[in-house]
Amino acid sequence: MKVLPRLMSYSVFAKSLLLLAGITALHEMQAQTVRKYSNEFLQIGVGGRGLAMSNAQVATTNDLYANYYNPAGLVHINNTFQIGIMHSEYFAGIAKYDFVSLAVPVQTKKKVLGFSFFRFGVDDIPNTLFLVQPDGSVDYTKITSFSAADYAFMLHYAQTLPVEGLSIGATAKIIYRQIGKFAKAVGFGIDAGLQYHRKAWRVGFMARDLTGTFNGWKMNFTDAEKQVLLQTNNELPKNTLEVTTPMFILGAAYEGNIKDKFFITPEVNFAFTTDGKRNVLIAAKPISIDLMAGLELKYVPAKDIDVSIRTGVGNLQRSTDELGKKRFTVSPNIGAGVHIKIVSLDYALTNLTTIKDQDGGAGLYSHVISLRLDINKKQKE
Repeated sequence: MKVLPRLMSYSVFAKSLLLLAGITALHEMQAQTVRKYSNEFLQIGVGGRGLAMSNAQVATTNDLYANYYNPAGLVHINNTFQIGIMHSEYFAGIAKYDFVSLAVPVQTKKKVLGFSFFRFGVDDIPNTLFLVQPDGSVDYTKITSFSAADYAFMLHYAQTLPVEGLSIGATAKIIYRQIGKFAKAVGFGIDAGLQYHRKAWRVGFMARDLTGTFNGWKMNFTDAEKQVLLQTNNELPKNTLEVTTPMFILGAAYEGNIKDKFFITPEVNFAFTTDGKRNVLIAAKPISIDLMAGLELKYVPAKDIDVSIRTGVGNLQRSTDELGKKRFTVSPNIGAGVHIKIVSLDYALTNLTTIKDQDGGAGLYSHVISLRLDINKKQKE
């Protein structure tokens, strides 16, 4: 067995750990129905603009990426429809995160329909359950592979309200999660949001998992797999129901003109979680409060052309270093974007403080690239 780690590359070894972690997580689901950090792949964020500003978007989001941050912002789309895609990778490329979205204004643009698709997954995870044979020998031909992936399908709706500058939006989401052939879950939830614009001020409110999002897990281990788990002192995971509790996000922003063609937009968001005490800015029971802040500087040299640079801070946490000293950490992000006619290309570099770990190796930073196309149908004369 000592030769095994030397035969594995870094990525293969990390994926092997994910198999053990996945089985452990499945067992832990039995202990409680309401789980902290449930469906966390939907909390990562989308789009180069949003991630560069540390997800401080609930008040100013106004394109198809509002499908995620606040569907009420969809009413500000002035195109026939918009299409957007995003790709990013985590953990040195082991985990891949993809997002595709569409938004279509209807009824003289007072109402908007949208659709989004998410996938966060790790592929080619080694299944080493049968690596060691009953006689103690190692048979590498018994190693197979599987994928652990989370999917979300979302339908969005937004419309303006009689009060000038006020809009409302809602999202219905279906969640599908799968860990190879071992387990799968199906869930359903609802989000809702409000957005209010008055002159240069922007205010937004977003309620995620408003009614609670329920994931029903079903296990599918063969008798042989169950026997291996029991022989290695693991308890067998059981079917269970996992509940994601509501999160409420309140944000405010100001869109100001600095000078001539230069504009600045600072935004601050506060996220109120209801799943118990978290390691965030204000940790308390049953509600914890987290902070996200972002800043965008935009230059508009001509109509339908602009260039932006962005930064943000988030992920504020209290931690203890190797000497036992407590400290407060924060993860800054940076990014840039360019919009020319119908094309918008945005880039973000996230989690700058973790670019290098204590041993000088690669950290948890991620490069994010997103694209948006603004399609305008020619009107008949």
